[in-house]
Amino acid sequence: MIPTFLRLPTIRPPLLALLAGSFAFASPAQAADEKNVHEKIVDTMTVLAKGPYAGYRANHAKGIVLTGTFTPSADAPSLSKAVHFAQAVPVTVRFSNPTGIPTLPDASPNASPHGIAIRFQLPEGGLTDIVSISHNGFPVATPEDFLSFLNSVAATKPDSPKPTPVEQFLATHPAAMKFVKTPKPAPVSFATLAFYGVNAFQFTNAKGESQYARYQIIPLAGMQALTDADAVKAAPNYLMDELPQRIATGPVQFRISAQLAGKDDPINDGTKVWSDSNPQIELGILSLDKMSPDSAAAEKTLAFNPLLLTDGIVPSADPVLLSRPIAYSVSVVRRLSGK
Repeated sequence: MIPTFLRLPTIRPPLLALLAGSFAFASPAQAADEKNVHEKIVDTMTVLAKGPYAGYRANHAKGIVLTGTFTPSADAPSLSKAVHFAQAVPVTVRFSNPTGIPTLPDASPNASPHGIAIRFQLPEGGLTDIVSISHNGFPVATPEDFLSFLNSVAATKPDSPKPTPVEQFLATHPAAMKFVKTPKPAPVSFATLAFYGVNAFQFTNAKGESQYARYQIIPLAGMQALTDADAVKAAPNYLMDELPQRIATGPVQFRISAQLAGKDDPINDGTKVWSDSNPQIELGILSLDKMSPDSAAAEKTLAFNPLLLTDGIVPSADPVLLSRPIAYSVSVVRRLSGK
């Protein structure tokens, strides 16, 4: 039996209203051109993965689940009155590879950026999530551009004339070009990989003071990557196999911080990376000390949601952030229905 805190969360009324206002679930009989951008994104991801794969996510299909504790820092309440910034709480964490391919080799060039999803179990049964990737910045600023990006990849074939569809897209989207060209070496471990919240949230403390920030999740073991030679020799499941071995010798730990937005920093565009000189507030330590006893089953039922928030944290108006749980809901429905 899956513990209560691993089960799908009940969608609260404010989020339900957001989803209802932004997303109309299409019936199977509806024509493809009647689907909204969110469902089309899931469709194209499935095509790129040569799926569907019954029971798996349309993206980040391959993963592993751990449990542990988040202990807030003394400074965390100065940023937000969120309850998990005032007391230690249990957490469930899923590390993952991108794409919808559940057998994708962990060191594949297509396996990065990796993902981390953190579920905080709040007092009295509440939940809140963080969803981040191992790259600082997103390739596009809108769901429509993300769909165009995916479609350009799908349309590019080995014999496509130059410039190929994806080359044409990248030539007109410099952030996507930078995203593609930035080196993303295979990590030694999920425990030696940094993760970044590419979307901003507004944090409000008990005094009513608000400011925007993005999450940064930095490994206490330090960032370590495989050499190209070692990556070629890495076993297909080396990340998934290494983590249980590491946990057996001690907890895997990360420092979660909030990078504060500067006066002129854009808060609704994930392609715009803020300066490293921006101040940060340490929020606390994420300490993972156990593998989920039913990781394979748990990761198929877990549904993380970056808009599953608690008092003291609200989303920015970033269109990609607001789109993500809508696309996730399409994937969840298909996954739980075995499609």
